[in-house]
Amino acid sequence: MMSREIVIVDRQDITRLGMENIIKTVFPNWVLNVIGSKKELVSLLKKKPYTCIILDYTCSDFKSADDVLNISARFPETNWLLFSEELSVDLLKRLIYNDALFNIVLKSSALKDIIFALQKTYSGKQYICHQIEEQLLIAKKSVFDTTIANILTLTENEILKEIALGKTTKEIASQRNLSYHTVMTHRKNIFRKLEVNTIFEAIRYAIRAGIVDSSDYYI
Repeated sequence: MMSREIVIVDRQDITRLGMENIIKTVFPNWVLNVIGSKKELVSLLKKKPYTCIILDYTCSDFKSADDVLNISARFPETNWLLFSEELSVDLLKRLIYNDALFNIVLKSSALKDIIFALQKTYSGKQYICHQIEEQLLIAKKSVFDTTIANILTLTENEILKEIALGKTTKEIASQRNLSYHTVMTHRKNIFRKLEVNTIFEAIRYAIRAGIVDSSDYYI
């Protein structure tokens, strides 16, 4: 594999020096460069496109995700490691669900995780730290919760959960003191609102929305 140059783009002195020290100590054979702006980065990449970029997005002159994506598209040989205090969900989605290779680790991450992220970035493999994965999962669940709250009534929500837990229409009707036909109407409305056609599709929706745990449902 061709040797990569490592470029740190970070205006925060204390963490930039910390990252420099980690690389020089753990990876002494890596060629390291430190720059302070997007303009300097582009100038360097024109000469050395096969580069690993360690970017503190929040302490840089990058204005948006498009700034980062445009440079990564212009220089597709680059590997990126975002190394910041925190990042917005919108920015994370734009970068992670892109064809370019973006790795992410927080400045609050454990040293072993930062070192692991560096190794993955250098070798061209993707790594997303646990904190960021949790942030994205929470955001995803929040979207599902909001969606189901807007789509289904409280009764329909509860009946969907009971369906996912394996209860029959007759059992649900008996426990709720409802007629069989009333529960069937609720069930048809649930399927129509969720735009699903089978009980298995409805169950998958219930699991994704966090209505029922995947280990608990009956199939």
